[in-house]
Amino acid sequence: MATQPLSQNEIEELLPELPGWSVEDGLLTRTYRLGTHFAATAMVVHIAQTQEELNHHSALTLGYHTVSLAVSTHDAGGAITARDIELARRVEAFAPAHGAA
Repeated sequence: MATQPLSQNEIEELLPELPGWSVEDGLLTRTYRLGTHFAATAMVVHIAQTQEELNHHSALTLGYHTVSLAVSTHDAGGAITARDIELARRVEAFAPAHGAA
C-alpha cells in the first residue's frame, strides 16, 4: 500500500516543528554538526536503528563531524510523506543526546 504524499501546504505547516530541516530538491533534509567524528558515527548507528524500526530508510551521509539525511518515500514516487516527518521527528528527539547541533 502506497503512502500518500503530503501537500506543499502540509509540509510548510509541519516544518516549524522540525528546526534545521528544510526541503531541497523535493527531499526533506538536515545536516547535524557534532563535536567529534566518533559522536557522528554513533549518531549514524542510532539513525540506522530507528530506520530499521520504522522500515523507512533515508540517504544517510557520515562526514567529518557531520551527519546528513535526505528523506523521501519511494512508495509515493519520491514525495515527502508522513513517514518522512515521523523519521525526522524521531531523529530530532535523540539528536541532542549525541551532542548534535
